[in-house]
Amino acid sequence: MYIGRFVVVAPGIGAYRVSSRSFPNRRVVERDDTLTVGPTPDAPATDNPYVSYNCVRRVDPPNGDPLAVLGNGSHVDPIAEKAERGYPARDALATPLLALDFEKDDYDTPRVAGVVGAETATIGVVRRDALLVEAVDSPTLVATYEKNAPEPYELTATDPGAAAAEVLAADFEHPVCAAAATVGETADGGRRVELAFENGDGSAD
Repeated sequence: MYIGRFVVVAPGIGAYRVSSRSFPNRRVVERDDTLTVGPTPDAPATDNPYVSYNCVRRVDPPNGDPLAVLGNGSHVDPIAEKAERGYPARDALATPLLALDFEKDDYDTPRVAGVVGAETATIGVVRRDALLVEAVDSPTLVATYEKNAPEPYELTATDPGAAAAEVLAADFEHPVCAAAATVGETADGGRRVELAFENGDGSAD
């Protein structure tokens, strides 16, 4: 089954996978607490605005524990910015998803996203016919195609590297690359976000 790009979130952990029939020459790179999807060096040139974007960002709200924001496009940045300003996860997701709406491509591709905290998780999708945002307490998936409403998902990984590898290997067609984040405790009782990614060429972090 081809379900396109998808996110999986649960309290403390989230993962995102790029699946693509049209633009498989992509990878994830990390810089400054952000994971970014972009073309590989040998990818054909394209002016498609949906090929490159930040897919996972660490967020530090003004009066709370850190969060991770995940998603399949340019909406990740405004969601992260609203969360960083202290918006509740529901509002941080709903406002940019509603404003940007589904992608204006040949398939009316939905935008999917999630906000993960140490003990909370919220998932969202905007498609042509609906905007759905839900708080979840167990691993939940939403994808751009076929599975474009939140549904339970069996994610067994507990660290970001394993989560990225697990969703990349999931039994859905045309895997390209994956990224993940966890939000957990530090040795001194604080909270921290850890990021990892897995590329189809074998490169990972």
